[in-house]
This record gives sequence, structure tokens and C-alpha cells, in this order.
Amino acid sequence: MSDLIRPQPGIMDIALYEGGKAAVAGMSNVVKLSSNENPFGPSDKAKEAFARSVHQLHRYPSTDHAALRDAIGEVHGLDPAQIICGVGSDEIITFLCQAYAGPKDEVVFTEHGFLMYRISALAVGATPVEVAERDRTTDVDAILRACNRRTRLVFIANPNNPTGTMISQAEIERLADGLPAQAILVLDGAYAEYVEGFDGGASVVSARTNVVMTRTFSKIYGLGGLRIGWGYGPKPIIDVLNRVRGPFNLSNTQLETAEAAVRDQDYVNRCRADNARMRVWLAEALAALGVPSDTSMANFILARFASSEEAEACDTYLQSQGLIVRRVTSYKLPNCLRITVGDEASCRRVAHAIGQFKGMK
Repeated sequence: MSDLIRPQPGIMDIALYEGGKAAVAGMSNVVKLSSNENPFGPSDKAKEAFARSVHQLHRYPSTDHAALRDAIGEVHGLDPAQIICGVGSDEIITFLCQAYAGPKDEVVFTEHGFLMYRISALAVGATPVEVAERDRTTDVDAILRACNRRTRLVFIANPNNPTGTMISQAEIERLADGLPAQAILVLDGAYAEYVEGFDGGASVVSARTNVVMTRTFSKIYGLGGLRIGWGYGPKPIIDVLNRVRGPFNLSNTQLETAEAAVRDQDYVNRCRADNARMRVWLAEALAALGVPSDTSMANFILARFASSEEAEACDTYLQSQGLIVRRVTSYKLPNCLRITVGDEASCRRVAHAIGQFKGMK
């Protein structure tokens, strides 16, 4: 290949994203607790909509996603005109970087934040700026100190992945109001549904012109395999994002299944309650074994071990028992394992296996 054929600056600095491991060599019956998936899958209503969509596979989908945006707006009390839909919330993050950041601009996020913030910033030639957290929790003052005239985007996951911690609405509002005039605050609400009574930051968005919220159907709705997300923001920003969005980025199957899912809030409420119950149980069971974790507000806990060596050894032992969790060294947490809150049987099984591992030492 000619030396003159080169990618845009920043692209070769991207480390390829690695999802949670899904298999163990030589084992067919494994329990996957590595990707924060809903152990119960999607609701029956969502499954029925998915099945019906097979009759429309030859039809192009709508380009405006009106039916899904109307459903989201109705359920969450939002203006559908301020909603954009994408291939997971990842695509909304990509749109934001594509539309608002570039060479000589900076994109700010926290040290244990979602890896796609860095990847999307580098993909457009912007400079990623990583800010320290305080005890694995977003530090608003540190973020504000990191901002300057080059800052274009600030990404905050609340609750955060992989830590599970979150900050208050008052802190989010303080951050939004303290940003430079040219910067947009992006509130990543992928795990917002797991927090009882939490709007994911929608009220913060509604009251300001510099805040966007992203959400996903991949977590509590159990639709990770379909890749559907959405964003809510000021109309001028949503208009800009729609100009870079592909006209047919979501299929009829995605649109119709997501619409059925978001309208089935009874199912969401049941999943939230079950997750909260087992999250507390799992955190307490591991704490009793000498494996602490911060209070998580999501569908996983971040189990902390004495060293990276112990975390790695525990991960290896869990795999030998057919249990897959997530090592988070790439998130600068080498002494931790992120464990999805599965169903009761899975939670009891992983706690028992960690107890066996600790007993072997």
C-alpha cells in the first residue's frame, strides 16, 4: 500500500473495544455475567413485536422514527421533536463527536468512564482528556478544572459504568452551569432505569441549552442484541445530529420492538425490583467474604480485591467453574472484577464460587 494512503489523525491511536467475554474454551454451559445484560431478556410484548416484524422485512423503515419517538415521549413525558434514535446509545455518542468535535478540540470524561468516549473522540481527531475520579465517583470540581476554551464535549455516565456509582442532580446541575459557553454536557443514562424515580437527567436537559441525555434499550429492556438507543436534547442540537444520522439507521424490526418494549413499563418495574433485591444480596454476600464494593445503582457490582494478581486469579477460577465476569483493567481498575447482577441462581452460584476461591488461599 502506498505510504500516502493514511487514516485520519487519531484513528490509529484507538485501542479496539473489547466486549464482555461470552465463552470459556471447552465449556458449553456457562453463566455470562460480563456484559450487564438483563438475565430475563426482553418482555413478552417486545418478543411479540419482533416476531410480527418478519412480515415487513422487505420494507424500508421510516426515516424519522416518529412512532418510536412518540412512544418514548409519551412514556417519559418528553417532546418527541427533541428525541433522536440510534444504533445503541453508542451511535448517539458518535454523532455528538462527529458534529461538535474535531482537531484541536478536547473531549472530557472521567478516568473510569465508558471506553466509547475516548474512541469516539479519537475517531474525529479530537483530544481525549481524562479526569481523575474521587473514590471511583465523578468529581465535578476536577472536571470543571479540566475544561478550557478547547473543550467541546463533556461525557458523564450516571450511574457510571463500570463503577456503579452516581452523583446527585444538584452536582449535575452545578457541572452543566459551570461549563465553558461552547461546551456540551452529555449525560449517559444507559443504567438510569435501574434507579427508582430517576429521570436520567431529562429535567436538567429541559432547563438548559447545553445538555444532552443518551439512553439505551440494551440494558433493562433486554435488547442488547438489537442495538437501539436514543437521545434527548435541545432542538438545535438534535437538528444537527439528525443531519449526520443515516436516514435508515434503524430497521423496522428495531423500531417496532423498541416501541413495544418502552410501552411495557410493568416489565421494566419488575426487572428493576428484582435487580435491586439481588444486587444488595450479592454485594453483602461478597463483603462477608472480604470482597468489598461501592454502593452500586446499576445492574452490576464492582468487586474489589487486594491486588490485580488476586483479581486475575479469581477471574481464572470463576472461568474454571463456568462463570464469566468482566475484568476491567482497560478501565484502569486492575484489582477489580465487574459482576453483572444475574438471576438469583446465578448470583448465588458466583458468590459460592468466590467463597471457594477465597477459601483456597
